[in-house]
Amino acid sequence: MRYSGPMATVRVPRHTEAEYLVMAEASEERLEFVNGEVFAMAGASPIHEALVMNVGSVLSGKLRGRPCRPFGSNLRVKISETGMYCYPDVTVVCGKLELEPTRPATLLNPAVIFEVLSESTEGYDRGAKAAHYRRHPGLKAYVLVSTDAKRIEVYSRSEAGWTLTEARETGELRIEALDLALPLDEVYAGFDELTAEAAEAVAPPAP
Repeated sequence: MRYSGPMATVRVPRHTEAEYLVMAEASEERLEFVNGEVFAMAGASPIHEALVMNVGSVLSGKLRGRPCRPFGSNLRVKISETGMYCYPDVTVVCGKLELEPTRPATLLNPAVIFEVLSESTEGYDRGAKAAHYRRHPGLKAYVLVSTDAKRIEVYSRSEAGWTLTEARETGELRIEALDLALPLDEVYAGFDELTAEAAEAVAPPAP
């Protein structure tokens, strides 16, 4: 197993999907499965969790009464084309749920995925994870939300491939797959205050 997060990582021999499912059912932690490796999901920072809550809240409001629904980070998603099992920070499903009858039930038809970046997971979210996401034909967009600046990136599927749109600091960013605009001031509500508070909390005491 490989543990991913702020602490050290440990690599062991690769596992099969069947082995992963047995491990995941027995584990009290959320385990992801990527390229034959198992990752235990590490704890997140207050800033990360606040942004996840903000994204979920904004989407819940904007999608209310529409055929697309957001789900939180405890929903496991499988990318059937590659065999990856993962727990995105926020997943949007449009239409009826398609589930694999494992325990816990596993979503098979994500339409849009949101990942809130952190120092320990940014490379993974931009690299291996994103490569798997792009293989799923039903995924229309995946969105990266920064925790070190007010910046959101939307990767959208088009006939020409994947295109990137980005917004920083203010304004809004359109997600065509959901027919909505994501206001940065709502996603980053409280961000400046929480960042300052977190920095103060971990600062060394004055001599």
